[in-house]
Amino acid sequence: FRIMAGKVKWVTDIEKSVLINNFEKRGWIQVAENEDWNFYWMSVQTIRNVFSVEAGYRLSDDQVVNHFPNHYELTRKDLMVKNIKRYRKELEKEGSPLAEKDENGKYIYLDFVPVTFMLPADYNLFVEEFRKNPSSTWIMKPCGKAQGKGIFLINKLSQIKKWSRDSKTSSFVSQSSKEAYVISLYINNPLLIGGKKFDLRLYVLVSTYRPLRCYMYKLGFCRFCTVKYTPSTSELDNMFVHLTNVAIQKHGDDYNHIHGGKWTVSNLRLYLESTRGKEVTNKLFDEIHWIIVQSLKAVAPVMNNDKHCFECYGYDIIIDDKLKPWLIEVNASPSLTSSTANDRILKYNLINDTLNIAVPNGEIPDCKWNKSPPKEVLGNYEVLYDEEMAQSDGPDHDLRSRSGQSTGVKGSRARDSGKPVLTTWK
Repeated sequence: FRIMAGKVKWVTDIEKSVLINNFEKRGWIQVAENEDWNFYWMSVQTIRNVFSVEAGYRLSDDQVVNHFPNHYELTRKDLMVKNIKRYRKELEKEGSPLAEKDENGKYIYLDFVPVTFMLPADYNLFVEEFRKNPSSTWIMKPCGKAQGKGIFLINKLSQIKKWSRDSKTSSFVSQSSKEAYVISLYINNPLLIGGKKFDLRLYVLVSTYRPLRCYMYKLGFCRFCTVKYTPSTSELDNMFVHLTNVAIQKHGDDYNHIHGGKWTVSNLRLYLESTRGKEVTNKLFDEIHWIIVQSLKAVAPVMNNDKHCFECYGYDIIIDDKLKPWLIEVNASPSLTSSTANDRILKYNLINDTLNIAVPNGEIPDCKWNKSPPKEVLGNYEVLYDEEMAQSDGPDHDLRSRSGQSTGVKGSRARDSGKPVLTTWK
């Protein structure tokens, strides 16, 4: 068999069922099949085994896998923030205009992650920040968990003492030395629709990190809470108010199993264009694209850019009531299970379009190809950023894109009859 994509000749149906069962035990999920090929999605744990030194696997040129070896540099909550902070500092040292700050010391272009600290390591720094604004609300999350597990909100220092504080040293000690947490300033002014909080789940495919080439999936969706939002401190423990994860919301009394509490991104665009205007809406989505590209650039230098790898990330973005987008987290294995009929169609197409880019035409994979597929195979994906094209436009390409000066498909400055041109990452 081939890992991820493999040509398998079945002898009998019994042999086929035994082999597939064995794949499932290894953490593989079969996502597509044709006469000659069977495609499998690997779990992150299986990827660790494949790339571990002890395993001694050597992937051949016709084997591709659906994660980068150290994908966790972006998808672990603490490492994502650490890499973005490092990226900012490196740009500052270089004197890059992207790292420009305002009079209050805030980044003008790179302020897209809420103020975040790692616990227990940054406990004293967190306390110092907390005391600057003692009425603020913070959200605490375990670094290595998903689906909203282990998350809680606090607005008093005493509320995290249950995670143990050593009275002798006055330093924070984690309840479990193995499990780290991040604590972030809670976005307590989210954009509400129908009085309810929501976030965006967007899919981004990375085919290579060096040079960076990534694609945005056009069919993302919004996930709504089932209970109307209130900033009241009496509702801090009500996760149906604050957390948009379907794994949590589906247990609520008001959960709708038909639409699953979801809106398509295109519906959100229509809503925002009708209530806030088209120009403001386009600016918002350009800023979201900017956030995604900059987060990928932040981890590109440390990512193991194995030629056998590609990755489909699930980005979680929250929009506040000033229409400023915030990056909350990035998921290495976004859920491919479907909770509604529309969900099933979307995720089927997502898998199909992803495979068409990773393994063009369903042919034997070749990890040596330049990973730049023709436009006709992109399906619902569109090129979000191509580093090779951007470099041909000069070092200030990113800043001009961020500040609203449009760049064309090949990075050339767009010209028109004097009308304002919207930013584009294509």
